[in-house]
Amino acid sequence: MPELPEVETVMRGLAPSMTGAVITNAHVNRPNLRWPFPENMADRLTGQRVERLTRRSKYILATLNGGETLLIHLGMSGRMLVSGDPLGQFVHDHPAQQKHDHVVLEFDNGAKVTFNDPRRFGAMDLIETAKLEDHPLLKVLGPEPFSNSFNESYLGQRISNKKSPIKSVLLDQSVVAGLGNIYVCEVLYKTGIHPARLANDISPQETAKLIPTICTVLEAAIQAGGSSLRDFRQADGELGYFQHSFDVYGREQEKCKNTECSSKIERLVQSGRSSFFCPSCQR
Repeated sequence: MPELPEVETVMRGLAPSMTGAVITNAHVNRPNLRWPFPENMADRLTGQRVERLTRRSKYILATLNGGETLLIHLGMSGRMLVSGDPLGQFVHDHPAQQKHDHVVLEFDNGAKVTFNDPRRFGAMDLIETAKLEDHPLLKVLGPEPFSNSFNESYLGQRISNKKSPIKSVLLDQSVVAGLGNIYVCEVLYKTGIHPARLANDISPQETAKLIPTICTVLEAAIQAGGSSLRDFRQADGELGYFQHSFDVYGREQEKCKNTECSSKIERLVQSGRSSFFCPSCQR
């Protein structure tokens, strides 16, 4: 599933075409994805101007001038693809409609945004903007990693009484929003913390290292356009490239990248997810 860098990359790719543009036609080609689409979704979207595009955790939020916000979740295989952009950001002509093009938005600037999702694990919803933070998917989220509220004091307090593995705690969206399996593995390697260590065993010094490392890893991934594993594409159809920089993720039995280490990367399964780590560098 796309994590924060992938969703941020898609959101930034969509913004030039969508921000300030009016949806002239909205086509909803099926009644549901992971959940049913909101009632009269096509009619409610048609004629709306996109005031701004933002990201919250792994969700893209399009604020509309009529008082509603379109929430977009990419799911496992969802793609938001732009075609016909008059600003010169994209060179793609409008393609013929594909089998899994479930929602298509046409804009007054000539752009078209298509939500394609073969596995149909994605989702869209329309929410009253004034009540956005009360939405069930958003109200449970913790702070964004790049926000001032995600700091050493906050994280130390949240993990101090948790007897779960630190890997599981960092994946908890109520603790920090947007982190997923790939980037938590990378962060724990860079901070020398074993993924099976209990959260309440993490020292204040290690907690202090986690905060900037999380931000550094995420920012590097965003700059690389995210990580293209399986289905992920950017809004212009291009792949992300951060997977070429992985230190541990997906590198089981490969040599540790620490030149002073002779160990090989190992994998363990935690709560049904693979954790990749160096047994020598991570304690």
